[in-house]
Amino acid sequence: MGKVVTAEKTDVLDQLDPKKYIIIKNARVNNLKNLSVAIPRNKLVVITGLSGSGKSSLAFDTLFAEGQRMYVESLNAYARQFLVRMEKPEVDYIKGISPAIAIEQKINSKNPRSTVGTTTEIYDYLKLLFARIGKTFSPVSGNEVKKHSVEDVLNYINSLPEREKIQILAPQKFPDKKKKEDVLNLLLQKGFSRILIDETVLAIEELMEDATSIKKVKDFHLLIDRAMVNKNDEDLNFRLADSIQTGFIEGEGYCIVEVPGKKRETFSDKFELDGISFEEPSVNLFSFNNPFGACKRCEGFGHVLGIDEDLVFPDKSLSVYEGVIAPWRSEKMQKWAEPLLKNGIKFDFPIHRSYSDLDEKEKSLLWEGNKYFNGLNDFFNYLESKTHKIQYRVMLSRYRGRTTCPDCRGTRLRKDASYVKIDGKSIVDQVLMPISKCIEFFNQIKLNSHEKQVGGRILKEISSRLNYLDRVGLGYLTLNRVSSTLSGGEYQRIRLATSLGSALVGSMYILDEPSIGLHPRDTRKLVSVLEDLRNIGNTVIVVEHEEEVMRAADQIIDIGPDAGAHGGQLIFQGSIEEMKDENVSHTSRYLHGTEGISVPKRRRAWHDFVEVKGARENNLNNLTVKFPLNTLCMITGVSGSGKSTLVKKILYPALKKLHGNMGEFTGRYDGIGGILGKVSQVEFVDQNPIGKSSRSNPVTYVKAYDAIRNLYSEQPLAKARAYKPGNFSFNIEGGRCEICQGEGVVTVEMQFMADIHLKCEGCNGKRFKQEILEVIYKDKNITDVLDMTIDESLKFFGDKPKILEKLKPLADVGLGYIKLGQSSNSLSGGEAQRVKLASFLGKGSSEAKEHILFIFDEPTTGLHFHDIKKLLTALNALVEQGNSVIVIEHNMDMIKCADWIIDMGPEGGDGGGNVTFEGVPEDLVKLKNNYTASFLKDKL
Repeated sequence: MGKVVTAEKTDVLDQLDPKKYIIIKNARVNNLKNLSVAIPRNKLVVITGLSGSGKSSLAFDTLFAEGQRMYVESLNAYARQFLVRMEKPEVDYIKGISPAIAIEQKINSKNPRSTVGTTTEIYDYLKLLFARIGKTFSPVSGNEVKKHSVEDVLNYINSLPEREKIQILAPQKFPDKKKKEDVLNLLLQKGFSRILIDETVLAIEELMEDATSIKKVKDFHLLIDRAMVNKNDEDLNFRLADSIQTGFIEGEGYCIVEVPGKKRETFSDKFELDGISFEEPSVNLFSFNNPFGACKRCEGFGHVLGIDEDLVFPDKSLSVYEGVIAPWRSEKMQKWAEPLLKNGIKFDFPIHRSYSDLDEKEKSLLWEGNKYFNGLNDFFNYLESKTHKIQYRVMLSRYRGRTTCPDCRGTRLRKDASYVKIDGKSIVDQVLMPISKCIEFFNQIKLNSHEKQVGGRILKEISSRLNYLDRVGLGYLTLNRVSSTLSGGEYQRIRLATSLGSALVGSMYILDEPSIGLHPRDTRKLVSVLEDLRNIGNTVIVVEHEEEVMRAADQIIDIGPDAGAHGGQLIFQGSIEEMKDENVSHTSRYLHGTEGISVPKRRRAWHDFVEVKGARENNLNNLTVKFPLNTLCMITGVSGSGKSTLVKKILYPALKKLHGNMGEFTGRYDGIGGILGKVSQVEFVDQNPIGKSSRSNPVTYVKAYDAIRNLYSEQPLAKARAYKPGNFSFNIEGGRCEICQGEGVVTVEMQFMADIHLKCEGCNGKRFKQEILEVIYKDKNITDVLDMTIDESLKFFGDKPKILEKLKPLADVGLGYIKLGQSSNSLSGGEAQRVKLASFLGKGSSEAKEHILFIFDEPTTGLHFHDIKKLLTALNALVEQGNSVIVIEHNMDMIKCADWIIDMGPEGGDGGGNVTFEGVPEDLVKLKNNYTASFLKDKL
């Protein structure tokens, strides 16, 4: 039996030791109904239950909020002045709480300079490593750039045969504007007495007496010291070291050791080679957020407005002979192509081979050119020089786009940072490699004993953090990937890996569905990471629906029994084995098998399709894929296999452009075909917030609030006071509270911490002026309506079909528990996505006879098994209305209900980018060595 602590038995809580348990007594936050629970410390605990049952209220709004409040309480007087107003969670008490770290799905960073490397701090360690043990190599000769020290010169002298005569010299030149006599005089004053001219030693005083000889002299060497090699003479070595140092100073960085009549060796204390002066490795040299290290061309952003390769070579199936180079096709510009076509045979260039089959060297040659022809770089430079003529400006603009910076290859660093290498690889190579390849490199790195001593600790930190990223299923990312392009799940797992890398102990980690965006294969790796976090001495509390994570938990806390007002109770607490024996909740029944999602009796057949040809963006390997219409199609595969690239970067923007929307960036592909005329509209339903501001909420998004405002403006008191529908809006002046401007909360900016949101003292969080709240409909004012859940509002507006029509789809997609006026900021990614889905269901497309292609990015995010069932009904309703639905998905309960599956893989990153299967689920499970097939078998 699971050990459930009910409200009646809360006296048990008072007996428990806060050193062993985190004790919550009578939590009443949001929909929690006097929930009391004792969470064991230093354990992996999963909080589960239906969406909206109160999981996040317990984990984030109660536990984390109290942890944050206690932290602020420990700060100085300035921070504490806000604490009086910072509300304590509604709870009798919480004992045994640890410092709390919340890792949510929201991507906090919109900074274009923030990357995976900087977020995880790996890049900081890489900068330090390359600054400490990196060796600089000349791009001309490939030789190592070294600057000589006094010790190097002394070692050379001592390597010569014993009693060998040597001279230490400093090269000199007579300056053009100074008299030669003055230069020699100055040397005399410094204490030097001899110089060397054409192997002849002359005394400076003698030379000055001979004015004719001085005129002939242009260059000479200053004789610093003469000696005989004696390795064991310590005094001699001290004297020579002093002379060598003087030689470097007088020779302006150069010192010469000569064995008279035999050989002469030049040493330099300058960092240069092959006539190039190099920057010595330093941390700032590798920092793209510092003007010193940032690429001069793109200023550390990685992108420039440059010539877009896809516009220059629009059809890559053509050869140079067939006119693959678009700007050289016109009659006037053909003269640029003629030398290449005539002379290609002389340097073995395949003019008849298609551009897509050329190797990197041959493609590069088209840009660089050679002695036989001018390349594209010269061509575009020529156009630049003619921009005073409008036709050249127009032509240039035709081939311009946002491109990867050619100087830094998108890594944002100045070019010479790539000359510094460790074991043959530069920092540029490191950040462009997938993390899994980086791990291989650091595991096999070859260093000498000095380098190991200096870089050992840094290497340990880098390897540890890279391994954690790989273990949370992110081995396919590169360190150069911009943080703002990550999904919510990826960003959360990066923060999880960072937390593990920092090795904090004695903390309370609260995670919000870390399995989001993970294929079941990768979920197992994630579980081992969560176990590691627990094993080093932390309490790990995970809000989760994934069965794999539940199985690994030391304890499961099930909140329910249903969502919203029908949730907020502790249904079960115990292990998964104990839960399976119970039949108390939706979770236990799904795990038990008495409740579930059934496999459809038939799969929809299809004839029409949209086809993407030659997709090559990111890791896609020149794919041609058919997407069926009038079906529920699932795109599956392990994390990083290329699903999002194919659908979000190619299919969606390509179709958008066909419908006149040119704003989307499209990945590299050859073309799009199929029955394109059938698709009248394409909609991408992602997990981004439903509105940019905190004023956006579900009731305004589905356009139900207009009808509600009209209803209130028609009430007798509203008519008597001449209130218009606008008076019941919190977005415009008139009826809203002007202190908080209709927000209900006032934000206090905390300089070095998250901002604190406090209830408005003017309206007490009600958003409206008191006189507006006096207008009543069925005993409720406008604020009461906004505080209702969707389910409650459906009963309340039961006799208002216009309002019901807009609100019912929200309940159909499993959002009956959210409040009408809930700020979009507080909705999870999955909830925001389902609000968007509800808005489309509400519109319906049967009247307009439109055919909309819907694309969903993991709509099961944040959904319990029971809610996935509702979601599937909603998605199938869209198909039945005459639309097409494409879903990027990892959830096997969803995948088994697909009409058609396109599986990507076989691995992530470089090992992916191929279509491993196209067909129905029953055929997929017959495959061997396919990750999706192996997990799907258990579900069919």
